[in-house]
Amino acid sequence: MKCIKFISPAIFIAIVISCKSEKQELTHPLIWFDAPAKTWTEALPIGNGRLGAMVFGNTSVERIQVNEESLWGGSKINNNNPKAFEFLPEIREKILSGNIQEAKIMADQYLNGTPYKLHSYQVLADIIFHYSDTTNEISQYRRELNLGTGIVNVSFNRGGNAIKYEIFSSAPDDVIVILMESKKPGGLDMDIQMVRGKDAEIKVADNSIELIGQIVDEENPDLGPGGEHMKFYARLVPLKYNGNISAEGDKLLLKDGTRAILLFNAATDYSIHDLNYDRAIDPKKKCNDAIANARMKSYDYLRKNHIADHAELFHRIEFKLTDYDTLGSMPTNKRLERFRRGEEDPGLITTYFQFGRYLLMGSSRRPAQLPANLQGIWNKDLWAPWGSDYHVNINLQMNYWPAEVCNLSETVEPLIDFVEAITIPGAVTAREMYGANGWTMHHTTDVFGKTGVIDGVYWGMFPLGGAWMTFPVWRHFEFTNDTNYLRERAYPIIKGSAEFIQTFLVHDHDGHLVTVPSYSPENSYIDPVTGKEFKLTYAPTMDIQIIREVLTNCRKASEILGVDQEFSKDLQNLMDSLPPVRIGSDGTIMEWIKEYKEYEPGHRHISHLLGLHPGTQITEETPDFMKAAGKTLSRRLKYGGGHTGWSRAWIINFYARLQDGNEAYRHLRLLLEKSTLPNLFDTHPPFQIDGNFGGTAGIAEMLLQSQNGIIHVLPALPDVWLKGSIKGLKARGNFEVDMEWEGGELKQLEILSMNGAPAVIIYEWKRVETSTKKGERLIFDHDLKRIN
Repeated sequence: MKCIKFISPAIFIAIVISCKSEKQELTHPLIWFDAPAKTWTEALPIGNGRLGAMVFGNTSVERIQVNEESLWGGSKINNNNPKAFEFLPEIREKILSGNIQEAKIMADQYLNGTPYKLHSYQVLADIIFHYSDTTNEISQYRRELNLGTGIVNVSFNRGGNAIKYEIFSSAPDDVIVILMESKKPGGLDMDIQMVRGKDAEIKVADNSIELIGQIVDEENPDLGPGGEHMKFYARLVPLKYNGNISAEGDKLLLKDGTRAILLFNAATDYSIHDLNYDRAIDPKKKCNDAIANARMKSYDYLRKNHIADHAELFHRIEFKLTDYDTLGSMPTNKRLERFRRGEEDPGLITTYFQFGRYLLMGSSRRPAQLPANLQGIWNKDLWAPWGSDYHVNINLQMNYWPAEVCNLSETVEPLIDFVEAITIPGAVTAREMYGANGWTMHHTTDVFGKTGVIDGVYWGMFPLGGAWMTFPVWRHFEFTNDTNYLRERAYPIIKGSAEFIQTFLVHDHDGHLVTVPSYSPENSYIDPVTGKEFKLTYAPTMDIQIIREVLTNCRKASEILGVDQEFSKDLQNLMDSLPPVRIGSDGTIMEWIKEYKEYEPGHRHISHLLGLHPGTQITEETPDFMKAAGKTLSRRLKYGGGHTGWSRAWIINFYARLQDGNEAYRHLRLLLEKSTLPNLFDTHPPFQIDGNFGGTAGIAEMLLQSQNGIIHVLPALPDVWLKGSIKGLKARGNFEVDMEWEGGELKQLEILSMNGAPAVIIYEWKRVETSTKKGERLIFDHDLKRIN
């Protein structure tokens, strides 16, 4: 802003307000629209980890679609094929001998889950507000989500009357709170109802709307037994209204008031501890207890309590790519359209980054008991795309890539609970299907913890899905240095996975220890014997890379804790017997153990680069593999790879690890241009939330990396980000990192040591090794010289 020497008080106030609003856009980024949502992917999300809602902002018939994290069809059953272990040796030998066609026929019959499909995560309900006055002209409309407060605001003028409302999902009070206000009486005249497509009775009682439900599943041999399954309950209660409330059928009628405060809550009888519904849990009581607690508090208290709790997490990171967001007055959807036309918008990038953090907070934090699923917690359907389930061949893992580095370590807690719980049915699967120790799961599961093969052998033959799920469990320790957590929770999970690997592997005809049967997630090769397309194989590259990560992490944990030294030695011997990861004749990393012809060379999964990201095996210390990884990416992209949102997000992370900032940024642009919906949700298509999380993680990865014991500052800064700053990123070893750069060069670096661990820091060719004290803040200049 230019200096103005002589100004009137009125002009001065206007300038101050203008500057404050610009700065607020940076510290409290907004997603906003100048029109109501016409589709679900234009609505704005709120969530407290357990309770979610999508706000449409319609001025005649408002819709607030609500979710409760655990509302699923289905029930807890053992879906392991009872014939698996009996026929496993024959299937293995056929695969190892190259008789894939016969092996596939047998695997379909004897390895496929029984049942082999999952029910879906379900929408809870829609809350519908029918305004009585729908004739007067609407003006001054605005609908916004303030990421810094976690509040959605809607405001408009109807025939000269100002109407506004705000809604938030409070984590500390575990309710959704709605405040509606009208400047004049009559503006809030409306009827309110709750609607659900099936399995629920909705009625008005005690001037509130309650929904009493129980999912009734039909008998289906592919899905499992039918019957009366999960129970659920929801209630909408007016906390205060200064007008008249009455009932008409299943509707509440509001009349003559100017201010209404509503509370909403929902609950099921699901328990993470049993991975099942628990009839000892009364969802009505659980729901109403939280409402009763909230009713004892004022609206101002509920709001302040929510904002304070939300801000403590959200404001740990501040990210700027510009001093002032000059496009803050432009609606988000129009900014996105402008970006798609090739314009730069650093404010949109930082908002997108923070939106990913916001979504993770909203779908995976206490009071949640479950991790974020394929749609977080936001789902409008009784039968969602892919069931909105837990895919563990990339998607659930990607959901948590930003958690630690983006200073939201608490969001991993529901995931750890889930993985811990699933080791119990996973141990049954390991034993019954493979005669193995430890625990396993395949490519997808549900809230009931099914760990057998789902969706058929063609899609689901991935016995190392559980092993990959140990990555975030280990990463949580790396970032926190919490040895009690490592001893009590992480190590048993990781050791159990290592025990499965140890007893699942068999020798191939070349003497290597290999996984069989398996696949390289969802990709196919051309069988040289039959000329047909198959997925079923042995020892795909991803498996070998997963095994090396898991066993290395297990050995590190053993050393830190001083336990199981002989077991650790056995794991090293096992790794020495694995087949090597190979570079093919075209210079790319081979996806399979043999150099098969690819059936779909532009496939969305790029599984054979797991060792580059999120793994730690392909680094500057392995230059041949770094070069081959770059060629692998180029080939994938040449044939159309990255065409889904989450795949494009993974590519950003790959290029960040390759330290190619410009290419990482190019794919970040493509993620927003091609795979981002108007409300900034990621699209597969359709909506799938993993791309949001992968995109946020990719931005963080461009700015800070800390794998393999090194804090690497600005490893992949693109040329277009000449100036910027970020505060609050986390590095392994429990360091908090602030940095500022200018002219594309580091200006200042601050590192806060949370545990007093030693630090190795790299920027460009400069390297510093230093000891630290707990709570010590280290400040460096652009040459990594200590200046404090």
